[in-house]
Amino acid sequence: MAELPALVKDLALILIVASMVTLIFKRLKQPLVLGYIVAGFIVSPHLPLTMSVVDKADIQTWADIGVMFLLFSLGLDFSFKKILKMGLAPVIAAVCTVFFMSMTGMSVGHLFGWSQMDCVFLGGMLAMSSTTIIYKAYDDMGLSQQSFAKLVMSVLILEDILAIVMMVMLSAIASGSDPDGAQMIGSLLKIGFFLILWFLVGLYVIPTLLRVTRKLMTDETLVIVALGLCCAMAWISTAVGFSSAFGAFVMGSILAETIEVERIERVVAPVKNLFGAIFFVSVGMLVDPHVLVAYALPIIVLVAAIMVGQSVLGTFSYMLSGQPLKTAMRCGFSMAQVGEFAFIIASLGLSLKVISDFIYPVIVAVSVVTTFITPYMIRAAVPAYNGITKILPRRWTRRLNHLGTAHQTTTKEQSVWRRLLRKMAINTLIYTVLCIAVTAVMLTFALQFFRHILPHWWANGATGLLTFVCISPFMRALVMKNNHSEEFKELWTESRLNRLPLIFTVLFRITIAAAILFYVCNYLARFANAIVITLAVTLIFIMALSRRLKKSSISMERRFIANLRSREIKAQVEGKSKPQFEKNLVERDIHISDIDVPMNSSWAGKTLGELKLSSRFGVYVSSILRGHKRINIPGGNTIVFPNDRLQAIGNDEQLQVFAQAIKTNLEDEDTQIEHREMKLQKVKLGKNSPFIGRTLKESGIREQYNCMVVGVEEGQDSLTCMNPNREFAAGDIIWVVGEKESIKSLPDT
Repeated sequence: MAELPALVKDLALILIVASMVTLIFKRLKQPLVLGYIVAGFIVSPHLPLTMSVVDKADIQTWADIGVMFLLFSLGLDFSFKKILKMGLAPVIAAVCTVFFMSMTGMSVGHLFGWSQMDCVFLGGMLAMSSTTIIYKAYDDMGLSQQSFAKLVMSVLILEDILAIVMMVMLSAIASGSDPDGAQMIGSLLKIGFFLILWFLVGLYVIPTLLRVTRKLMTDETLVIVALGLCCAMAWISTAVGFSSAFGAFVMGSILAETIEVERIERVVAPVKNLFGAIFFVSVGMLVDPHVLVAYALPIIVLVAAIMVGQSVLGTFSYMLSGQPLKTAMRCGFSMAQVGEFAFIIASLGLSLKVISDFIYPVIVAVSVVTTFITPYMIRAAVPAYNGITKILPRRWTRRLNHLGTAHQTTTKEQSVWRRLLRKMAINTLIYTVLCIAVTAVMLTFALQFFRHILPHWWANGATGLLTFVCISPFMRALVMKNNHSEEFKELWTESRLNRLPLIFTVLFRITIAAAILFYVCNYLARFANAIVITLAVTLIFIMALSRRLKKSSISMERRFIANLRSREIKAQVEGKSKPQFEKNLVERDIHISDIDVPMNSSWAGKTLGELKLSSRFGVYVSSILRGHKRINIPGGNTIVFPNDRLQAIGNDEQLQVFAQAIKTNLEDEDTQIEHREMKLQKVKLGKNSPFIGRTLKESGIREQYNCMVVGVEEGQDSLTCMNPNREFAAGDIIWVVGEKESIKSLPDT
């Protein structure tokens, strides 16, 4: 008999220990991530009293796959449109927090004399807070419905995106000798170029593919397609010099814009949970108690740096984004922990062999300590605010608390110039990236192909012609788009002083297009510069005047926009999009919150009028989402069903009380459910049966004995439905369904 592979034994040990530990942590209401880390420590060689993993290499491979799927799932939750709709406040807070905490981490590393690469990676680890831990803490404390909590979750989403960028930059820095500004800027530009290119191409192709094959997509095929696309993008990412995790995130963000994203999240979740658990177990396996003892002082200093840094610098970051002092402190105090991305960044450093081995167990220990401290830090925010307001002059406190309102009013003032320049900047960036990408592909692959089948100059000419044909729709859009927009016309006719800057914007885009054509012509033809420039300008004018190119570029752009808005359109059709008046409520300390009705809610089956939500809690239900149906402005006679999603309007305190009430008003659990199994049994009525001579309604079988007659035997192959007016007679064989005890309670027949 063949021996079982070591991998199967290791997986059995890991999963069994992890399941036992996580059940204990679930009972103790602690994050499951910590349970996985503890399980990893138990099965590691550092704990000799228990069984340990045999083949670490295979487990590490599975852990790497887990990182890839974790970031793929993170990408599914990410939306470019969602980020754009957040406004500047979360962006400013996220960027400032990441910068301040990165500097803090690097400073602590230098304080202990660690290497420069250790300090750089440590700064990246300390900059990332934990989305999972903060979300759970808010949910346990009943704060998830408050407005400051939603701001923190927005910042955490942006931090995750910055973590992806940071991982790519750290990989690029680690491949060089020393990190410097030019190298970091080059890495950042490279990230931006490929991110925009992949997003544009993927969003044009993949939603179309899913739309065409939608009728063929079962859950089984969808999970295969989704994970296949994830792995394919991870492979492409590594091929061009990025990490596989970055490619997985990009593919997840592309699929996040499709209407199938909720279904993809559901079918991929079990795979992500399995590999993710193995990754966090592998994190715990690297925890060495001897290292923790040797580096106890750095661990304590790092924990203190996170608590003080997020409390002070985090609060300051939120204030820079325009938040009042109290909101900023509640947000900053909430983020005083190290997140899961710290483990991923540490794994990256170890895999690249650029950081010391002790960094990993140290950051795990810091994460464990700060996780347990998180609820206490959240509770300490308001008392700390009250203490500061007693010290600060009232004038300062009043100005700091009105900072957010002033910021909101200024950001809404947007001129025509700003609208036009924003559109032109986005348009120029997108089509420039597409033109450069197509040119690079043609000069790399098409030119080599033509040179194998054609003479040298003929091959160059064919490549140049094909390149011009492929980039002409993008180049025409680069030069001509927005030149006839309403903003352009308004500025042109409003003042003569606007005309020169407007002409400059056109000339600037023509220069970019001419530079691309100049490069292609010069690369292939080696003509004199004057001839090349003349040829480039001539080609631009030909493209600008071509109606066919105009029609082609408009058609491609419409298809792209349709794919981009497909999820949003579906949400509007199914009633899942937020009302338009939501933003106006924020200024009055009122906001909309989605609150789900539990399956076993005691409110289910009651009308809104019976529940009296406005008088009891001060909230108003503006909409009810029920499956694919939306009920707007429900009346007092509208019945609440289980799994309904109520869109309630109120302030933080009202929504918090309302959410807590709907969670606690539940039907009592049936403790005798095991004894309430339904039985189907036939009964023959004897001559002494009390049912003889009575109709089904008169017998009281349903009302008195809680049983139901499903039919009567009359010598046929199937049962005959019981006529309610038919009288029972001796010898009748009836079939009765009911609980076992109820059937036993029927009179002896």
